[in-house]
This record gives sequence, C-alpha cells and structure tokens, in this order.
Amino acid sequence: MTQPRDPVRTSDDLVMPFATRLNGVSGRLVRLGPLVDEILSRHAYPDVVSVALGEAIVLAALLGSALKFDGQLILQTKTDGPLGLLVADYMAPGKLRGYASVVPESATAIADAPETPAHKQARLLGKGYLAMTIDPGGDMDRYQGIVALENQTLTEAAHTYFRQSEQLPTLIRVAVARHFADGAYRWRAGGLMIQQVARTGGMTAAPTASDEERDASLEGEHDEDWNRIRLLAGTTEDHELIDPLLDPQRLLYRLFHEEGVTQRTATPLTAECRCSRDRLLGYLQGFDAAALADLRDESGALSATCEFCSTVYRFDGEDGVG
Repeated sequence: MTQPRDPVRTSDDLVMPFATRLNGVSGRLVRLGPLVDEILSRHAYPDVVSVALGEAIVLAALLGSALKFDGQLILQTKTDGPLGLLVADYMAPGKLRGYASVVPESATAIADAPETPAHKQARLLGKGYLAMTIDPGGDMDRYQGIVALENQTLTEAAHTYFRQSEQLPTLIRVAVARHFADGAYRWRAGGLMIQQVARTGGMTAAPTASDEERDASLEGEHDEDWNRIRLLAGTTEDHELIDPLLDPQRLLYRLFHEEGVTQRTATPLTAECRCSRDRLLGYLQGFDAAALADLRDESGALSATCEFCSTVYRFDGEDGVG
C-alpha cells in the first residue's frame, strides 16, 4: 500500500476528521500553532496555567468540531484550586477563544514543585467540576453535561464524561508545549480523539447493575478491533501531536494505515474573540448612574478589559454611558 501524497501542505490551526474502514472507529485530529500561541501569549500566565488552558482549547476544538449545526460549545471548570475558573469555547465553524482566572503565586509554587505535569495540573485545578455546554443558538435549548473534577487533569475528566454520559469507548490524547522556531519559543498544541461508534448504543448491563458492572459492560470497549486501534492511538508521542514538520495527514497514515484510515476535509481554526465596543456599551447602559459613578476614573471615563483577548475599551462622556 503506497503512502498518499499530501494535496496541500496545511499543518497548523485545523481540525481533521477521520474514520477507519476496518473497525468503524471515528476520530478527529487537532493541530494548533499560531492560534494557541496568540491566545496564551495575551496573558502573563505561569506556564503551568498556560498548559492547562491550552489543553482546554484543544478539547474545545475536538468536541466542538463535532457539532452538526452552527452553534457553540463551551468548556468550563469551576474548582477550589489556584486555577479556580477556566473557560474555552468553540464557535462553529472554527472560532476559538479562552481565558483563565488564577492565583499567580499559588500557581507558580505548583509549577516549581518536583512533580509530574499531570500531578501539577491536578493540584492546580483541585476539586470542583467540568461543564460542557452546547448552545445551538436561537430559540433552541442548551444542553449541558457536568463531570466532577477530583484532583485530575482535564483530559482525564473528559474521559470520565464520555464514559458516564456518552457511553462510548473513547481515547483522547492532548499535548501542549513551547516550541523553539525562528529564534523564539512559541506555544503549540495538538490533540487526537478516537471513538468506537456504538452499534446499538448504550450500556448492556441491567439497570440494577452495580457501578462496577456498568463500567465493565460499556459496549464495544472490549472488542478486539477497538483495543487494537486504541493501542495504536496510544503510541502517539507528544512531540508528534505538535510537530510543525509532521503533516496531520502523515501522522494519521503512520498510526492507522493498516486500519484503512480515511481522512475527511479539514476545518480551519482561528483565534477570534467576540467582544466589541458596541456590545460592551450596551451592557454598560444597563447600569444606573450611581453604579456607573463608582466605576469611573478621575477623568470621568470608564474602562473595561475583555477577559478573553485583553482588549481595553474606554468610554468617556460622549459615548452615551450614564
């Protein structure tokens, strides 16, 4: 079997869906370069926080790109750790943004500790929850899935979510790191997600079965085909997920060519905040004069900073605020 020739070399800021013909596994590969560097570089986060936010952005891209409509997926944590709030969202067809609320001193202490990256992130997050919200827009109802965060990483929590809520065998690999290129270190990130498509769906155990029995009976989890491709996906190295010289097409072929991998059209991804001066102005106009007076500086102007992109908006008396 000859290796396919890449029709167009597009290695960065994309999500590429794929499927395997032999065993009915579907998946997505995310590769982020300038996009994730732009988002993470807007804030002076400790590196351990930037890695966690980068991981959240990759997860948002992996999950949000599966939407079958022009909606939004919001991934958010709320915990008791130094990284108390983490938000990453995906707006179809490929707009990403994210920010973190952190106690810098505590995060720096964790970053300097002699621990594994996974242990550091688990301590950084602490205990709380991870929420995944799908907003179809318009008059359609939102859907939200919540999973507990119990001193674990975001990727581990995502695995728990798919096991408990989606009930599909799932494997997710995520890597985030600084990469030296063109005389500077820049952030890069990547992710791989595969799922065994359920034949009949759901759990096979009786409703009265114990939690352990239900866990053991997840349909398709013990299939020989699934275990084989799960092991293949598990061989992916972190550097392969972020390597700008390794095309996504080539990585998928390297991993799954014996499974008959079929790549689908990649979706380009962009870092794009949805803040605007007009939107913020409308928000401020909802406050009464007394509340606005407390927010004004010595010159009588109002300033507000977008948490996502760090853009500062300034409003004076001629803007119609108060």
